[in-house]
Amino acid sequence: MAEIMDSKTKVLTLKSSDGKEFSLSESAAVLSGVLRGMVADGLTEGEIPIGTVDGGILEKVIGYLNKHAEGGVSDGEKKKFDEEFVTVEEMKVLFEIAKAANFLEIKGLMATVCQEIAKRMKDKSVKWVREMFNVENDFDAEEEEMIKAEYPWAWEGVESDGDNN
Repeated sequence: MAEIMDSKTKVLTLKSSDGKEFSLSESAAVLSGVLRGMVADGLTEGEIPIGTVDGGILEKVIGYLNKHAEGGVSDGEKKKFDEEFVTVEEMKVLFEIAKAANFLEIKGLMATVCQEIAKRMKDKSVKWVREMFNVENDFDAEEEEMIKAEYPWAWEGVESDGDNN
């Protein structure tokens, strides 16, 4: 439900996929492309269902939006917040935050989370990446050896997982 906190601050109510409700100021909500469109179209009365995001993740996303909408916060402080925001999370949680950022069209959050995921993938083995992203290996041993021979630089500095991938 949209409500007025004071004469200047309109508050939206977001409802997660597991039924949890969260309040979000309009000034923070407009950092989301989806919510900005709803505000512009006057579609913020009542609960706004965010059916693809559970309460735990939505709470984190709202924390991000609130920090980035906060007045008087320097770019340096926001950058430090972003670094701390993503470094404490498990990969599974980062994936869920990335999905929420994508769904809600929060470009800054999406970029921050994807950068952290890429940083964590750096120098990991092919096997590790396949397992993390649930990617099936569709190459046979001969094809893998051909690829390794053709692109040896791609394996420089990669952690070994015992099967040379």
